[in-house]
Amino acid sequence: MTEEVEVAVEICREGVTLPKYANMWDAGMDVCAAEDVTVRPGETVIVPTGLKFAIPEGYEIQVRPRSGISLRTPLRISNSPGTIDSGYRDELGIIVTNTSELYTAKNDDVCYTLDSGGNKKGAYRIQKGDRIAQLVLQKIPRMKLKVVESVSGLGTNRGGGFGSTGV
Repeated sequence: MTEEVEVAVEICREGVTLPKYANMWDAGMDVCAAEDVTVRPGETVIVPTGLKFAIPEGYEIQVRPRSGISLRTPLRISNSPGTIDSGYRDELGIIVTNTSELYTAKNDDVCYTLDSGGNKKGAYRIQKGDRIAQLVLQKIPRMKLKVVESVSGLGTNRGGGFGSTGV
């Protein structure tokens, strides 16, 4: 049985959809946009959710992308995974970047939706109620730093860093 942790949520906008799990054993709850937002190529915006949380101490909520949006659109959750700390009480906003390159379109009024598919480059209209990200509750242990002369003799050194195992 999976442990359940109670997290208080306040609805701070009209007509907001509460986050929910799509399937019983999913790790993340889908969170929806609380209003229509257009994200133009190269632009980063905050998509309001209409939700405020009181997360228990010792926990965080991580904001992660939804795989379908990452596959089918150029929209990305900019600070993924984002962290909502237990002391944060303002409205949750999802930071979304449209990675489409700036271009000159024949019709600047064309706006794709999350359902457009095909990973089309251009502006996207996130509509109120669209599932835009996932929220994952995580227990957070505290770090206690211990200054040492050298870390080379502690644990195992896997040898190498950035790209050392190849591509």
